[in-house]
Amino acid sequence: VQLQASGGGLVQAGDSLRLSCAASASGHTFSSYTIGWFRQAPGKEREFVATISWSGSETNYADSVKGRFTISRDNAKNTAYLRINTLKPEDTAVYYCAAGYYAVTLATTQRRYISWGQGTLVTVSS
Repeated sequence: VQLQASGGGLVQAGDSLRLSCAASASGHTFSSYTIGWFRQAPGKEREFVATISWSGSETNYADSVKGRFTISRDNAKNTAYLRINTLKPEDTAVYYCAAGYYAVTLATTQRRYISWGQGTLVTVSS
């Protein structure tokens, strides 16, 4: 599956943003994949943010984003989303979406994903 993340940009602290991850799937359909979001801040390692099961019924979040981030998906549109509320300067990062087959409880590490999008940059000004 090929993924393309979009929706990033320059925003102010306190704003909200919705990132999209559009998929073009060949062979396996989009709805068969667990989708995850990761982010990489300048000078830091890429870190797990959130993941959602193939059906959308299960989600898992990094503790650092619980309550402000919401992951969702629309399988009819082959698209997953990451909504970020009350943006903070420390949310500044390149956000990546990825597809894999692990359950959401296990899909918190990069190596459990088989396909990655190119990333979208979110810059939060204070």
